[in-house]
Amino acid sequence: MKKIMSVVGYEFLRRAGGLSAFPLKRQAEVRPVTRVLMENGLIAVPAQVAPQTDDSLDHVLFALKHEGVNLQVLAQALPKIPADRILEATRATPNGVYVRIAGYLWEHFSGQRLEGRLETTAAYVEIFDRDRYVTGPSRRDPRWRVNFNGLGTLAYCATVERTPAITAGIESKILERTAEFLDSLGPEMRDRALAWAYLHETEDSYAIENETPSEDKARLFVQLLHQAHDGRRLTEDYLCELQSSTVSNPRLQADQFRAAQNWLRGPGRGASGVTYVPPWPELVEPLMDEWMHFASDAPSQIDPIVAASVASFGFVFIHPFWDGNGRLSRFMFHKALCTSGKLEKGLLLPVSVAMKRHEAEYLAALQSYSLPARERVKVTWIGEGEYTFDFKADDAIFRYWDATPCVEFGFKMAAQALDVELRTETIFLARYDKVVRRVNEQVDMIGNDLSTLIVICLDAGGTISNKKRKRYANKVPETYFGIIEEAVRATLEDDEEDTDDPAQGPA
Repeated sequence: MKKIMSVVGYEFLRRAGGLSAFPLKRQAEVRPVTRVLMENGLIAVPAQVAPQTDDSLDHVLFALKHEGVNLQVLAQALPKIPADRILEATRATPNGVYVRIAGYLWEHFSGQRLEGRLETTAAYVEIFDRDRYVTGPSRRDPRWRVNFNGLGTLAYCATVERTPAITAGIESKILERTAEFLDSLGPEMRDRALAWAYLHETEDSYAIENETPSEDKARLFVQLLHQAHDGRRLTEDYLCELQSSTVSNPRLQADQFRAAQNWLRGPGRGASGVTYVPPWPELVEPLMDEWMHFASDAPSQIDPIVAASVASFGFVFIHPFWDGNGRLSRFMFHKALCTSGKLEKGLLLPVSVAMKRHEAEYLAALQSYSLPARERVKVTWIGEGEYTFDFKADDAIFRYWDATPCVEFGFKMAAQALDVELRTETIFLARYDKVVRRVNEQVDMIGNDLSTLIVICLDAGGTISNKKRKRYANKVPETYFGIIEEAVRATLEDDEEDTDDPAQGPA
């Protein structure tokens, strides 16, 4: 029956099939245009190009051609299409690009084998267009002459579009620039900069969760960060070791992935306070199996920051433990960078420091997935801290997700960690050294108090407040305050005049 729909492609499939797939970023609609156009956040489609019936396969083929690949929709829509309809289409055009992709995915998602189809003789076609998406290694299917080249497998796959920000991030070679910058500092300055990075990465990773680590916790987390270079593949036992090293409460230390439902809370009473519900317990192990393979292999196969972002956010969305998921997810970012081989042992890019400074953006990246996922779970409060969870969603929402916002954020934080955090700290250290030399030319600098005052004065741009002077009046001679201020101001003036980077240290 002929029936032109106002929405077509994936949005038609989502609505007509009552699918739990997330709302589309850009839905396709029939509009009075002469060719397919991106228009005001939607895909404008001429009536003559749009599917002319409500046949689901026609909409699948249209979507694959004009909208790209949305596995979350396809995983739910394709199994609803009868085998005879798929067979009819493949016989009509056995070498058709989109028919082959649809048939290949139909067999996987339906769990059936299509018998009686004509042999395909055309060249292999890739599922994901390399010009549109960041892709992974190709896995050939000779039956359909299709290459699956997603970020993961057909059991768990993230999608990353090649947006301008991501393309620029890949081209910027942040890890190579990080290694070059740290090498340029010289051994002593590099060691001091890295000591700062490890300490503040630890403190800020806890601070993101509104915690202040004890000395023991901080020491254990620094040790954890150093383990990012150990080269071990990710397994359940290894992840449990890592989790236990970040959690001080013995009752929350894990010896396996969770076997019960957990959830995240925010402000609000009852069910309204539940901000995210991770996948149900039976789904955790199969998802983590797929995630571990990706996180172990992808850093050496694709851009490391893409791999790190997908691994980090993917881990926290699965939330395999009762506690420590956030800190471990940020550790996974580091582990991916180290696994890539682009950072030699001991080097660290302090991304959590950057994330702490951009917490609103971090939350937005998390919510790009967590908010629509939360909407697909009915939460009922039944008592103090007790809830029931009714998932109104297919497991496809946990297996296939759009990681584009998370990867854009990952690139921005990696660049910030290098170009702002590390460079700023090394400039500060170089200035500190210059001030110390200037002060020591006039007085013997003894004790932590004078060092602290130099830091205070540098942070304040060359002044020590009256409040600070009173605090240290019994420990530091009055004349020292002026000497420190003069030394700091002279150093800052030198840096303004000097075209050389002060982070390189003294000549």
